[in-house]
Amino acid sequence: MFAFDNSYARLPDRFHTKMAPTPVAAPSWIALNEGLAGELGLDVSALRAAPEIFAGNRVPEGADPLAQLYAGHQFGGWSPQLGDGRAILLGEHVADGRRVDIQLKGSGPTPYSRMGDGRAAIGPVIREYLLSEAMHALGVPTTRALAAVRTGETVLRQEGPLPGAVLTRVAASHIRVGTFQVFAARDDTDALKRLLDYAIARHAPDADGPMGLLRHVMDVQAKLIAQWMGLGFVHGVMNTDNMTISGETIDYGPCAFMEAYHPDTVFSSIDQFGRYAWSKQPDIALWNLAQLATALLPLMGERTAAVAEATSALEGFHDLYADAWTQVMTAKVGTPDMSLAMELLAIMATGQADFTNTFRALAVAPETARDQFTDRDAFDDWFVRWQATDPDSAAMARANPAIIPRNHQVEAAIRAAQRGDDAPFHALHAVLADPWVETEANAPYRHPASADERVTRTFCGT
Repeated sequence: MFAFDNSYARLPDRFHTKMAPTPVAAPSWIALNEGLAGELGLDVSALRAAPEIFAGNRVPEGADPLAQLYAGHQFGGWSPQLGDGRAILLGEHVADGRRVDIQLKGSGPTPYSRMGDGRAAIGPVIREYLLSEAMHALGVPTTRALAAVRTGETVLRQEGPLPGAVLTRVAASHIRVGTFQVFAARDDTDALKRLLDYAIARHAPDADGPMGLLRHVMDVQAKLIAQWMGLGFVHGVMNTDNMTISGETIDYGPCAFMEAYHPDTVFSSIDQFGRYAWSKQPDIALWNLAQLATALLPLMGERTAAVAEATSALEGFHDLYADAWTQVMTAKVGTPDMSLAMELLAIMATGQADFTNTFRALAVAPETARDQFTDRDAFDDWFVRWQATDPDSAAMARANPAIIPRNHQVEAAIRAAQRGDDAPFHALHAVLADPWVETEANAPYRHPASADERVTRTFCGT
């Protein structure tokens, strides 16, 4: 079934706790991602016949299951020990030279559960499946969803009893900024060095030492955040334990895509001060990277010189991000004039324009774009100047999707799944798989939420 070669499991015991998932009462399918299974060289028929593996009831041959240790800054506050509180890494599947983690989320308690039950309600499983696969279809580096199963059990949450589920997540790895932080905080230089060597070998083989890894992570994160921003995506919980060394989007908790554009948009129900608002994501990325640099300092030689070198490197992040952001936004407006792109965003904020539909209209039906605005005079003036640049509509169509996972549609799929009806989930997943075309079938999914459908807050649910 899987071809496991578990290199992370061979790291010292202090990196993880080896343990099996906790079995559940009655595994049953929600979804198997047959396309991803095929990409990984897996036998779809064998997978389909084994929902118990994806629920944690049977450990597949060759797996060496474990819960990973890490720490992190959560909303700016230091948590000295986090770790996989409801996830088990089954192992690393290797096919055609590609190595990926196979992880179960919602698979039961671990030593890092912090008083939690280690389980997942069906809502967060549905959300992560839909959002991560949508991000992949949009061309954004991300973890993937291989499978989702019901557990046949009930989990208790603040809103009451809910059906339980388990998500199978595929990732280039689960090494986070917080993985380095935990060993730095414990003054475990040997573990730091082992982790550095491991991360470089797995993700940045051309990197030279700790500064090389830092520069690699800066580069991939600058490009990733620019892609988020260009899609109106708000991650919602950019803690250091949610920033990967690989540069993949990870941990789809209180995340969402904007509809009406405003730079201060926040979706997380617990982000009371807007720390992780859309417009702040580049600065938070830099803050997180500074924490990675701090964790790597013990490996950089004499401290004063190391601090100076790391600071100099970090000061270059704004240029890396600016370059990536310019590429994203000039593609979206089809002209190299970045000032026009930024002016459009300002007009969109004032005019309450839908982020996705405004850019898509400019790409495929420019004369209809003004319909997105409440303040059309400002847009009309901009539009004349923009048209004078002879924008590249073909490039714009490739940069501006027709379909995003709109929050009210995701929530509707979750509510239906909670009632045992998976049809809305499957229908939404199908349209999100091809976000670059307008069809009669996907037309209902292109509309923003009505006033009574609007969902402005999502939750860090488990």
